[in-house]
Amino acid sequence: MSVPVQAPEVAAVLSPGGRWRRSGRRKRIITWVVVALVVAAVGGGGYYEVKRLHKPPPPVTADPFPTALVTIARQSLSAQTSVNGTLGFSGSYTVLAPSAAATGSGSSSPGVFTWLPADGQVIGQGHQLYGVANTPVVLLYGSVPVYRDLSEGLTGPDVQQLNHDLVVLGYASKADLDPASDYFGWETATALESLQSALGLSQTGTLPLGEALFEPSAVRVGTVTAILGAPVHQGSPVLAGTSDTRQAVAQVDPTQLPDVSVGAKVSITLPNNQTTPGVVTSIGTTASNSSSSSGSGSGSSSSSSSSGSNAPSATVDVDINLDHPSVAGNLDRAPITVSITTQTVSNVLAVPIGALVSAPSGYGVEVAGANGSRHIVPATLGLFDDSKGLVQVTGAGLEVGQQVVVPRI
Repeated sequence: MSVPVQAPEVAAVLSPGGRWRRSGRRKRIITWVVVALVVAAVGGGGYYEVKRLHKPPPPVTADPFPTALVTIARQSLSAQTSVNGTLGFSGSYTVLAPSAAATGSGSSSPGVFTWLPADGQVIGQGHQLYGVANTPVVLLYGSVPVYRDLSEGLTGPDVQQLNHDLVVLGYASKADLDPASDYFGWETATALESLQSALGLSQTGTLPLGEALFEPSAVRVGTVTAILGAPVHQGSPVLAGTSDTRQAVAQVDPTQLPDVSVGAKVSITLPNNQTTPGVVTSIGTTASNSSSSSGSGSGSSSSSSSSGSNAPSATVDVDINLDHPSVAGNLDRAPITVSITTQTVSNVLAVPIGALVSAPSGYGVEVAGANGSRHIVPATLGLFDDSKGLVQVTGAGLEVGQQVVVPRI
């Protein structure tokens, strides 16, 4: 940038006088300062302009209602009802001492308990259930309790179950001893001697009262009530037990029973949140307070009633067998949640429950059309499948392959 200079000023600068020389220098200094300020101002303006042009654009506001499209398809749906339950073992009974003279030595004086099983122990047939006077009392399977000494020449259902057990345990073959026979012959005596030998008992070939107990199945020891060293009295309780068969018991409100049936499929949620399938095997007929349900089988609790708003609600026990019992591990009396399938439909149009919108006549779904268009189609609702998050729909204008609008999560 150039600054014009007047001729007289130039002359003064060139004259020998110092005043004009100084005056001219001072003017030139002022001039250059002005130029510098102008340049700085221009440059500063450019700098701030550049900064303004490079500022980030304002943030874009996200769509507060994002959506997605789901295709209508034909599916099978099921309705479930969820109830509380207890995981345990089927059956519940008390093992009673059969004889006051079970000493193992033929003495008529009462014996004493010399061996008792541990809580939770599972005892199968052919094994010691407890001990009296250092003599094992063996567990055998059968529905008829012992009530007499068994020896050669006797007949009856108690003999038949003894013959059956001796064959099952391998102490006799079917060719040697008919497992369906109710006669105590020499074949029974011979097989019984083999069992007595395996248990360390005297090989008498007879089964005296008190040497064995018949129970329906393997015994899982719950609570031992007998005391070591205590005398054995006829009919006195030895232990409370169950079978070793896994069972879940659901506590169902009586008003829900019409929707529950034997053979219904269920899904059981264990305390570790793992799920496993099962099937309803029986439905109780007696209602009880849900807080007092024992979880040991249907109908096992007596009915009761309470007054007041804080009284527990009455429920009916529904017994359930697990399809895969091993997943339950060692859990006993554990709280569970049971989802019982109450209704099933097949080959129906289904959409996500979230696709439902209000329509003039009730409900509808928003169907996506060509070129991004959307319109509401009225729908009649059917079965809700909460486990899948789907609902059955019918209505004119709804068909397989259409896409419906749903909230996008």
